[in-house]
Amino acid sequence: MFTKTSKILTTTAVGVLVVLLSNVAVADTKLEKKVQEVVASSFKENGIAKLDRLQQDLSNKECSKAEMSGKPLNAKMAKKIEAMNLATIKLPSDGNYIGSWKEGEKLAQNGRGNTWSDKADAPNGGNCYNCHKISNEELSYGTIGPSLYNYGKLRGVTDVKSESAKATIQYTWGKMYNSQAYNACSSMPRFGHVGALTEAQMRDLMALLLDPQSPVNK
Repeated sequence: MFTKTSKILTTTAVGVLVVLLSNVAVADTKLEKKVQEVVASSFKENGIAKLDRLQQDLSNKECSKAEMSGKPLNAKMAKKIEAMNLATIKLPSDGNYIGSWKEGEKLAQNGRGNTWSDKADAPNGGNCYNCHKISNEELSYGTIGPSLYNYGKLRGVTDVKSESAKATIQYTWGKMYNSQAYNACSSMPRFGHVGALTEAQMRDLMALLLDPQSPVNK
């Protein structure tokens, strides 16, 4: 059992622990409440790592229960979660979706951010290669998510300013902003929704995926 003197874990580790503990006898609401109390008492704030990281929204709770039961999420609940998350998506404030693919590549390679040792004003990375293959030049990448190599090319994006590319661009932005708007139990980080990435950073990652000049689309 973890105690108050336990070391502060990374954001990912904390999230995994919360999911595991919150799934203990989910049908027993009293026990579930007790588990949440134990979890809350087992961590302390340190730097930018606050206790709000232990809080789960409807998406987290229902998807965790479904995973624990070994059964797919109820279709009605899935639609509710997706609609709820879709409503949170904010389009670029100035209407510009595309930034610099060179900066986007740096972000995709960078896995830093949001841990107790990071400064509050330090920019986060996207850590995209942790789950996806993106460019052929990078030999180390995860396979949890689908390959994103040739992402724009495969979708026929030859000009990011063209009307034909609009639907793909808006979908990609939405998926990056809040992936659970399209897949209720998506494991992809909700970058925009939780404020993990800024609007400018999201534009740069959009460019990495969609700009015909990006090595991703060569």
